[in-house]
Amino acid sequence: MMLSRFSLRHFAALALLALAACGGGSSAPPAEPGVLFAPNFGDNDPVNFAGRAPSRYPVQGIDAARFQKSINWNTARRNGVNFAFLKATEGGDLLDTAFKDHWRGAGRAGVVRGAYHFYYFCTPPEVQARWFIKNVPKGNMLPPVLDMEWNPFSPTCATVRPPAREVRAQMRRWLDIVSAHYGQTPIIYTTPRFYKENQLGKLRGYEFWLRSTAKRPSETFPGERWTFWQYSATGLINGIEGEVDLNTFYGSRDQWKAWLAARYK
Repeated sequence: MMLSRFSLRHFAALALLALAACGGGSSAPPAEPGVLFAPNFGDNDPVNFAGRAPSRYPVQGIDAARFQKSINWNTARRNGVNFAFLKATEGGDLLDTAFKDHWRGAGRAGVVRGAYHFYYFCTPPEVQARWFIKNVPKGNMLPPVLDMEWNPFSPTCATVRPPAREVRAQMRRWLDIVSAHYGQTPIIYTTPRFYKENQLGKLRGYEFWLRSTAKRPSETFPGERWTFWQYSATGLINGIEGEVDLNTFYGSRDQWKAWLAARYK
């Protein structure tokens, strides 16, 4: 069937609109990897932090899991998502249902990405390490992350809380296996309560990603250094449906580039 000139123009316009809708509202091509974008974040429940506000750090990012059902990674990146930690696995048999989509989407948009494992105290660390390795590909990634926190909502393992020495021993077994596989020393994510109760300050040679959404890490983790700071669970970013965790890197743009050169493999 032959289309009129008007019909062709009309058809082309509709096609462009359809493509934009499929991409979550943006048809812009992905930005070049390594380009940093200034944060354009909102927050449903902002905190007035004492001292330097986390939003004043130049390198910002997010962490995401299945709860973030729709992410247009190109749009999110242009609004300041320069890195993303994505939930991959939990325990010895749970794969986050959104991990593969988030992993591919972030990679295509040039977002510097990493994967994290939520630790489960009712499964041996060796089993959990092998499960993470099975599901997280090597290459072009931030160091793996071990997420250590108590889980009071687990239907089968909520009350299992080993003594601090045993917790640290289990962590080291997971960390050693994963480190050997990826050739990267993993990062430890934790909360103030878990850090204190299990004396994680005794673990040396690891970088920390610390959750502190009401105070600065220097107040909630006295004496501990951090590489990443999770400062909000109620962030709002164009391209991401609903709320998302906000995070920042500790240093300057130049420090970020140097850190990536050493740690992004």
